[in-house]
Amino acid sequence: MVKLTFLGTGTSQGVPIIACKCPVCQSKNKKDKRLRTSVLVHVDNQNIVIDSGPDFRYQMLRAGVENISAILFTHEHKDHTAGLDDIRAFNWVNKTAVNIYAEKRVQESLKKEFAYVFAEFKYPGIPQMNLIEVTNQPFRINGTTIQPIRGMHLKLPVYGYRIGDLVYITDVNYISPEEKEKIKGAKILVVNALRKEKHISHYNLSEALELVEEIKPEKAYFTHISHQMGFYDDIQAELPENVYLAYDELTIEV
Repeated sequence: MVKLTFLGTGTSQGVPIIACKCPVCQSKNKKDKRLRTSVLVHVDNQNIVIDSGPDFRYQMLRAGVENISAILFTHEHKDHTAGLDDIRAFNWVNKTAVNIYAEKRVQESLKKEFAYVFAEFKYPGIPQMNLIEVTNQPFRINGTTIQPIRGMHLKLPVYGYRIGDLVYITDVNYISPEEKEKIKGAKILVVNALRKEKHISHYNLSEALELVEEIKPEKAYFTHISHQMGFYDDIQAELPENVYLAYDELTIEV
């Protein structure tokens, strides 16, 4: 069994956006409150986090996470990496470094962004991590097979991941036919759907629905949702019966 918890389902600014007075940002519905996009995957008695954005600390506290086996990165944008320093707590409690899985380009970005971690002089208390390179080939984390899936975020290559019958892809607006073959047969598809209007680097709602229609998973969940999408209740009422707008703290099982 694979259990997935949506730690955050919002865009790079989250929802509500600072100083925004739009109706969605002012909504009292908990499902309209969105931290930056990230998920926790519990599989084979281990916790795997995909992306550690600026809200990582609070997300870990809110979900009651006491240990993680690995962090997988989709790409290097700040809303997906900025919270990495907070793995220090896991270093301290679990007395071990955290394994970080990312492609080479993303690793180089992390080395620049968190230069103090990789400096020759190791300042006491810095995060302890092991960088492990991801290529477009399956790999294993403590016996769990992970299948990378290449997508494009405008011109930036990103990775989604398949774990068993679960596929998680965010921040894409194009997936090649070859990579879509890796998704087919999955029971659960999680993919980004930013808003109704077309966007330069993300699927919009209609494009995400087209992907679901093509792949035909048993269920699909949309994430990386902007305040421009509209109210959760209104959008959910418009979706097909097997398609759901994800929200923070939602947990699903495969």
